[in-house]
This record gives sequence, structure tokens and C-alpha cells, in this order.
Amino acid sequence: MRVAIAGAGAVGRSIAAELIDSGHAVLLIERLSHQFTPEVVEEAEWVLGDACEMSTLELRHRTLRRLIAATGDDKANLVIALLAKTEFAVQRVVARVNNPANEWLFNDSWGVDVAVSTPRMLAAMVEEAVNVGDLVRLMTFRKSQSNLVELTLPDETPLAGTPVQQLHLPKDAALVAILRGERVIVPQPDDPVEGGDELLFVASTDVEPELRAALGREERR
Repeated sequence: MRVAIAGAGAVGRSIAAELIDSGHAVLLIERLSHQFTPEVVEEAEWVLGDACEMSTLELRHRTLRRLIAATGDDKANLVIALLAKTEFAVQRVVARVNNPANEWLFNDSWGVDVAVSTPRMLAAMVEEAVNVGDLVRLMTFRKSQSNLVELTLPDETPLAGTPVQQLHLPKDAALVAILRGERVIVPQPDDPVEGGDELLFVASTDVEPELRAALGREERR
């Protein structure tokens, strides 16, 4: 798959390297000459230009199906996303959110399919590391308004040995993975949960209180 990345700073270059390692073709677009360093990610195609301007993308739009707006400027990322979606019909646009206060803007009205808030994700990772036994929101899927949430079961959890099918999860919540030590378990109905398990769910926001209750974090009403 060919992926364009607008912004070749540290974040953009890191994303490019990961995508190339996964077998994707990458186009890096950078407007600042001092950050235009093709020798750093040699396998990528590099373009010196402003992704906020149509002229930078129009010669390549026929092959652009995925674009990541990864600059350090939220205004620029919104303009890039809107331009990619409305003018060049890019199928999937991912945008970096630098300031969490601007997160509400990063939606399909601005051409954003997936918003990634680096500060929020870092905060979630810290929270996940220290809050054993509580539900932690890791990321939001904008189009479905659902969240990826995590809960690490305490070592002495009363749920130990309970099969997945008996967890009584709410309707709009799905257990998608159990992380147990170095194992990644795709849960089956008869698989029991154990103390120390990290449970990953996809759940809509409004059922998170019910999910907490099902996992023993709140009293059922």
C-alpha cells in the first residue's frame, strides 16, 4: 500500500520507517528545507513542498489512497486532511493531534477518519501502567464513536477462573484480546480470565459504566 505522510519531523520519519518495515511504500512531504533529509529514510520517496497547497498533491493524487497528517501544527493537519479528502478523494486520512484542546475539531467534517492524540495516548499509557483494576481509555475510533479500553485485573481478582462467556458484558462492548504475560490470547467463550490479565475491549462510550460494573469496579444499580 502507498501511504503519504505530511510532515517529516521526528514523528513523521518514525512513522515512515515503521510502515516501510511493514512492506508499505511511503511518500514523505516536508515544506521545511532543514527537515528535508532523504538520507534519514532512504527507502521513502521525498517531496519538498507544502501539503497544505493543492499543487503539492495534485501530481500524485491518482496513487494516493492513504494519508497521514503528522505535522506539529494542528491547523496545518486539519487543512491537509480536508484537502486530501475533498479535493483528492483520499480514502483514509489519519491526523495527528498536538493539543488535546483541539481534539474535538478532528472529525469527518474536516476530512479526518482517525485522529491520534499523542498527549492523550501518552497519558493513557501512564494511567494504564499505574491504575491496575480500573478501566483506561486508550484511543477513540471517531467514525463509530467507540473506544479501545483496557483493564488489568488485580492478582487477587474474584473473577479469576471465570469463563469469558460468563462475564456478562454489555451489548456494545467486545473483549478483543487478553494479554497474559508474553501471550496474546484471542478470547474464546470457554477461556477463563486470570489475575494479572490485561483485557482489551472495544466499547461505546455510554456502556463504559456497565463494563466497569461487569468487571467488578462498580456496584450494579
